[in-house]
Amino acid sequence: MICFDALHPYYLPQYFPVMHELLARGESVHFVIYRSKEQQDVLDALVKAHQLSVTWVDSQEQALAYYLDTKPRWVIFGNAFDGNKRLKGVCGTALMQHGIGPKAVYYTVSESDFDVRFVEGEYRLKRLQQMFPEKQFVDTGYAKLDPIIQGVEPGLDLVQLGLDPNKPTLLYAPTFYPSSIEKMAKHWPAEFSEYNILLKPHYFSLSKPAYKKQKRLLEHWASFDNVYLATAEQANLLPFMASADLLISDASSALFEFAALDKPVVWCDFYHLRWSYRGIFKFRFNQRMDEDLYRYAGVAIHAKTYKELKSVVDQQIAEPESFAAARAKYTYELAGTVDGQCSQRIVNYLMTEN
Repeated sequence: MICFDALHPYYLPQYFPVMHELLARGESVHFVIYRSKEQQDVLDALVKAHQLSVTWVDSQEQALAYYLDTKPRWVIFGNAFDGNKRLKGVCGTALMQHGIGPKAVYYTVSESDFDVRFVEGEYRLKRLQQMFPEKQFVDTGYAKLDPIIQGVEPGLDLVQLGLDPNKPTLLYAPTFYPSSIEKMAKHWPAEFSEYNILLKPHYFSLSKPAYKKQKRLLEHWASFDNVYLATAEQANLLPFMASADLLISDASSALFEFAALDKPVVWCDFYHLRWSYRGIFKFRFNQRMDEDLYRYAGVAIHAKTYKELKSVVDQQIAEPESFAAARAKYTYELAGTVDGQCSQRIVNYLMTEN
């Protein structure tokens, strides 16, 4: 049996392509999912929709107890796990980081004691190996995108969502912090009336009380005829990416995921920062963001302010190939080989090791 440790709902889309490959090879798969007061309805819906075999836990301590008792062949994690050392000799432990992108945690999470980490691309493999020379890294690529590359992800039915299939479709997928949401115009969908707009925020923006102002803005924008707001149950970004012609985002891994599909991206440089991240506390923002934020800035055209956004979007829709060379270059470094076979490479390793 191979287990997937799902600390948050948004880990699941990363796991599903690997799950399907394992099942296709006759392997038993089980999910350990953490209960959530704010997101339990979402979790229940995802489990039902994907017919997952699940054990529910309330903490990492309970998850650890389950792994120690059942002794699966492998446990795959999406982030750091406190009990890794106690699993040595009990089962194999693997890390599939739940996103690609510019946040420093992408690297620091490898301080955790995993048997292997599956990595997206040669550049990051080399950098991680330099940082942690004693640890095992395998370049497999980014499995989350496999269903789109393979052509098995159909996308959304725009007509069913009340949108016009004859219009170009924009996907606005901001992260929760630091976010561009608060810096967008209150009635911006009206200024983009010639486009469909898919709103796919981070689920924290829809569920966490700390981000209730973001939720109010998102729900206001959803009242416009040309807008569809994803429900919290629609945790998977893939159908939205498959359906969109252009992505608007900020410091989110969605930027690099969409660029890996060779479709145009607009990177918002305008963020709402808490007071504790401004002025003399700017160093906290810099600590949160990795140097790759600036190294990979060329993957997309940038809108420095909201006022620039419309003209930048219009230009990219008219000339979608203008950043194609940059997308290809940076995708190779950040996501590795994008061939729809990443989950196969991961499963090949899992089935032959340990």
